[in-house]
Amino acid sequence: MKVSYHGHSIVKVETNGKTILIDPFITGNDLTDLKVENEQPDFIILTHGHGDHVGDTVELAKKSNALVIAVNELATYLSHQGVNAHPMHIGGSREFEFGRVKFTQAFHGSGIEQEDGTFLYMGMPAGVLLMAEGKTIYHAGDTGIFSDMKLIGELHPIDLAFLPIGDNFTMGPDDAALAAKFLQAKQVVPIHFNTFPPIQQDPHAFAEKLEAKNGKVLEPGQLLEL
Repeated sequence: MKVSYHGHSIVKVETNGKTILIDPFITGNDLTDLKVENEQPDFIILTHGHGDHVGDTVELAKKSNALVIAVNELATYLSHQGVNAHPMHIGGSREFEFGRVKFTQAFHGSGIEQEDGTFLYMGMPAGVLLMAEGKTIYHAGDTGIFSDMKLIGELHPIDLAFLPIGDNFTMGPDDAALAAKFLQAKQVVPIHFNTFPPIQQDPHAFAEKLEAKNGKVLEPGQLLEL
């Protein structure tokens, strides 16, 4: 299994002959190495309905016929945009061609801003457990810390966790370090930092905070094999 990070919260997973993109915010993301025209995902998984996570989902899904996996409200909204979407919700899991997906809780918001400044509610925000080839990846999405991260780690031993560290909108480095301890993941990768001025952080300083010394800072485009 190949897992790569691409700036902000974008994660690409290549497993069982399929390519999965999580939160493909490419256009407007100065930190990503990806280009929309070059990506051909088979599946897109979304953690929540904010623009810096939904990103280029509609364009990518239409051009590659990717199946979009998201919580029910967001999946339904995207299906009305002409996208092939599969609705799920927190606590539910399902087997797909590449492996199993389970949505976890996250503490954040979820909505798409309209031109008049109002928001369309997009259901609950979520984290994602992706299980394939005997490995488990946890993408926390945007969230504050919560003690049930201990339970997530107990129920699904995590090989690789992607945790937001940007502060302001999500956990900051101190809370994320405690979250890593709760989760007991084998490796922890920081995400959701440095894209915008309010979320400037030093990911290497975060990695040094980890009690288990299991932090791995990935540059955009850098790959891990599980």
